[in-house]
Amino acid sequence: MSKKTLTLVLIAVFAMAGCATQTGWTPTLDTYGDKNAERITQDMEQCKDLALQASGGTANEAAKGTAVGAVVGAAAGAVIGAAVGAPGKGAALGAAAGGAGGGVKEGMGSEEQYKRSYKKCLQNRGHNVIN
Repeated sequence: MSKKTLTLVLIAVFAMAGCATQTGWTPTLDTYGDKNAERITQDMEQCKDLALQASGGTANEAAKGTAVGAVVGAAAGAVIGAAVGAPGKGAALGAAAGGAGGGVKEGMGSEEQYKRSYKKCLQNRGHNVIN
């Protein structure tokens, strides 16, 4: 993989990690009738930590997806590039495209898992989660 391609893949990883962080979202709770309202702050902190563990972290998963996508994309790109006489260029383009696609897919999946885990944890602790 060329330096230029590697640079593009790394830029994509950091851009996705910045866009798909889990720190900006928190569930909205309806405290009316909540028998455990005094524990909301503590429960939210604990559930946030558990959700991060369950999801693997968006940035972590995006980086893994980028690495796998880059390898698969490079292989496919090399095959396609070989057909037109430029396997190196095909591999480089395939790595960049595959890396970006793999990173986005894994990052988004991790973010959804984070949200589901956070909500479920709070619900299991007796809180009414709105979103």
